[in-house]
Amino acid sequence: MTGGASGIGAAAARRLAAEGSHVVVCDRDEEGAQKLAADVGGDAVVVDVTDVAAVRAAVAQVEETIGPIDVLVNNAGGDQPALFLDTDEAAWDAALALNLKSVIACTHAALGPMVARRTGTIVNVASEAGRIGVVGGAIYAAAKAGVIGLTRAVAREGARFNVRCNAVAPGPTETPLLDSLRADPLGARLRQAMIDATVLGRCGRPDEIAAAIAFLASDDASYVTGHTLAVSGGVSME
Repeated sequence: MTGGASGIGAAAARRLAAEGSHVVVCDRDEEGAQKLAADVGGDAVVVDVTDVAAVRAAVAQVEETIGPIDVLVNNAGGDQPALFLDTDEAAWDAALALNLKSVIACTHAALGPMVARRTGTIVNVASEAGRIGVVGGAIYAAAKAGVIGLTRAVAREGARFNVRCNAVAPGPTETPLLDSLRADPLGARLRQAMIDATVLGRCGRPDEIAAAIAFLASDDASYVTGHTLAVSGGVSME
């Protein structure tokens, strides 16, 4: 579970642990990861998921010392709101590294052992931004669209090895990331616009996203692969 120390990741870690999984919480926040791991009876691994070498080392460590990775949840992500013309190359690189490259790196590292064992499940946390776009988050939206495309491609390649790959696309959700948007006028406007775009007229809860992640990770979804499940209060209805 990447980005597992807070928000959607923490809720998903708790849900998966409650359903019997041994959860490994991966995050840059060492204190937060260790606390949550202790709460759910799992383990914590401190890793910067934008560092490919560190990701490979972390996956190897988990496989060697804890056990096979049966389910990979790529949840790490985030963004700072800015209009596209106000961004620069450094902002592009940072957003793509955290929201897309990290998913590529973690999936690439974990997929090999899954293929070798002929079993495994990957669940990527994308975003409705990657399906419909979002003002003030162009590169974030591009990265999340890339996650959706990667999900489909890995599902096709992994199918013959009994490896499934799916994604969830949350809408606005009550997380520290969404709450942080209140700090500046543009962010506050974007936050409200996202809420207004839902037909249910509210933010989602992390546990609601976690329930969808748990479903896709479970045998209940054994005939589901390559799918992106919108958990967004009706932001999109594809």
